[in-house]
Amino acid sequence: MKNFTITSKLLLISLLVSSFACKKEGIKEGGIDFDLNQLLEEAAPNGSTSFFRLPNSDDYSSIPQDPRNPITTNKVDLGQMLFHETGIAQAAMLESGKGTYSCASCHFAGAGFQAGRHQGIGEGGIGFGKNGEGRVVAHQYTEEDLDVQPIRTPSAMNGAYQRVTLWNGQFGSTGMNRDTEYAWTEGTPIEANHLGYEGLETQAIAGLKVHRLEINQALVESLGYTQAFDQAFSDVPPSERYTREMAGLAIAAYERTVLANQAPFQVWLNGKEDAMSRSEKYGAILFFGKAQCFNCHTGPALNSMEFYALGMNDLASTALPTMGTSPGDKANLGRASFTNRPWDFYKFKVPQLYNLADSPFYGHGSSFTSIEEVLNYKNLAVPENANVLSSQLPKNFRPLNLSEEEIDQLVTFLEISLRDPDLERYQPPHILSGNCFPNNDQQSAQDLGCR
Repeated sequence: MKNFTITSKLLLISLLVSSFACKKEGIKEGGIDFDLNQLLEEAAPNGSTSFFRLPNSDDYSSIPQDPRNPITTNKVDLGQMLFHETGIAQAAMLESGKGTYSCASCHFAGAGFQAGRHQGIGEGGIGFGKNGEGRVVAHQYTEEDLDVQPIRTPSAMNGAYQRVTLWNGQFGSTGMNRDTEYAWTEGTPIEANHLGYEGLETQAIAGLKVHRLEINQALVESLGYTQAFDQAFSDVPPSERYTREMAGLAIAAYERTVLANQAPFQVWLNGKEDAMSRSEKYGAILFFGKAQCFNCHTGPALNSMEFYALGMNDLASTALPTMGTSPGDKANLGRASFTNRPWDFYKFKVPQLYNLADSPFYGHGSSFTSIEEVLNYKNLAVPENANVLSSQLPKNFRPLNLSEEEIDQLVTFLEISLRDPDLERYQPPHILSGNCFPNNDQQSAQDLGCR
C-alpha cells in the first residue's frame, strides 16, 4: 500500500508537471494575442481595445453622425442607390456623357471605395476593366471637358470617423474648420460649408454639383425615386425635399455606414483569436509598437484629423499620364490650398488604412504603387518632393530602423488583416434607372457584364 501511495504521488506530480507544461506552452502560444492586446490598450486613450473597434453598419447609435443629419434606414437606402445611380448624370459637359457615370465611378467597392486607377475619371471616361484600372478617356473629350481631380481619389469608406473631408480638409463647417469662414468662397464648392454640416454631408452636397450630377423633382420622379425621398425626408416640406441638399444628406448617411467591420483585425478585436495568422499579429505588434504607426493612424478607422507634410510627390509628378493637373496646381499645397496659412503648406490629412490592397496607388499623388514602397519610404524617411523643406517635415518623420522581415510583417498586417473581403455588400443589387453601375457607357457595360 505504501509503495502504491508513493507511486500514486509520483504519478500525480508527473501529471501536474505535464499539465503545467501544457498550460505554459498554451500561454506561450497565446502570448502574441496577449502582447497585442496590451499594446492596443496602451495606445487607446480609453485604455480599451474597443477604441479601435468598428461598429456594425446597422448599429446607427454607435456610428458617429452629424446631429443635423441623423442616420435612418430610409436615408441609407436612398443614399446607397443615389451613390451608384448613373441616371442622375445629367449635368454632363457633353451630351454623350449623360447617364454614364456616378459617385461610384471613382469610389467603388472593388477598389476599397477609391478609384481603381491612379487618377479617377468621372465624366469623359469609358471602360472599367476588371477593377476600374481599364477606365480611359473617351476620344471625343478634351482635357478641359473631363471631370478629373488634381489629386488621388480618397476612400469613401470609414468616413464616419472624419469631421472634415478631402486631403486638405476643406469640407465641413465644424471642428477644426470653425475658424476658416474666410476661405468659404462664394461661387466655389467650398461655399457649401455655409450650410453648417459636417464634412461628409458638405462633401456629398457639393460633390453632386462638382461631378455634374443632377437632382430635381422632375428627374427624381422620372427615375422612380419620389417615394424613397418621401420616406427619407418626410419631415421636409415637399418644396425642399427633392433637392441636391437632401440627396447629399442621404448619400452621407449611407457613407457613414460603409465600414470595413469584417476585416480580420476587426474580427480579432471582437474575440476571435484565429482571425489573424501569427505573421499578421507580429505585423500588428509592430504597427502598435516599434514602428509607431498608431501615433498617426488611430481609432476605429486607423486615421486621424491631423495634417502632415511627409514630402511625398504630387499627382503631376507621377510617371503615369495625368490630366487637369500640373506641378503648380494649388492642390499640391495640401491644407494650405484651403486655409492659405503658411504653416499648412504641403500638409495632407492622415488617411484611413482599410482595404488599401484593393487599389495599388498610395499617397495624395499616387506616387507609390505598393504598400511595401510606402513603408520603405517611411522607414528611410527621405522626402521625395523637393518643394517640401526639412523644416516643414514633422519631428516623427525619421528613420524607423525596421528590418526587411519587419517590413514584410507590417505589409502582411496592412494587406490582409485590414482588408474587409466583402465590401460588395454595400452595393445595391440594382438601381432604379435600370442602368449599369458604377459606369454606364457601352465599354463599361461590356466589361462589367451587366447588359
